[in-house]
Amino acid sequence: MSTEVVRSTGRDETLRAIVGATSAKIDDDNDRAHARFRAEGSGGDGLRVEIRVGRHTMVVDEPPALGGEGAAPNPVETALAALLSCQVITYRFWSAQLGIPLDDVRIDVDGDLDVRGFFGLDSGVRPGFAEVRVSVTLDGPASAEQYRKLAAAVDEHCPVLDLFRNATPVSTRLITGGAG
Repeated sequence: MSTEVVRSTGRDETLRAIVGATSAKIDDDNDRAHARFRAEGSGGDGLRVEIRVGRHTMVVDEPPALGGEGAAPNPVETALAALLSCQVITYRFWSAQLGIPLDDVRIDVDGDLDVRGFFGLDSGVRPGFAEVRVSVTLDGPASAEQYRKLAAAVDEHCPVLDLFRNATPVSTRLITGGAG
């Protein structure tokens, strides 16, 4: 048995145990199914933004062509990275749940954005992505049919893919620090 097979078997057992334990807790109390996530951040000079997410800190910036320093990915690149990482994780969880062996998952995500929407140059152009494309490469001993079944489960259950595909209500509260 290869090291990868041993490692993925252990990983799959761990992921199935997490789902089982979570399911048991939720069966006892449906309120335990609800989780709240939070990020907070601030921008100083320039367009660099320091973000705190739990115990972690990350930086977002714009490239010099858009007035930033290019010190970190920009917000839309970060959104694509969130989609990519959530897809990989969801593939891992669902391959374990479905018992479909998966040695490796590689994902490439790209999107088209027309900056006229962001800059307010054309009110008919949305400021976000016009289209996002996800390319998934799965490696392992399972059949193509099993991997299609896995892909369907991932498409149905990936939280960040859901954010991209479905409108999520967003409420904004404005707090002003200036006088009057």
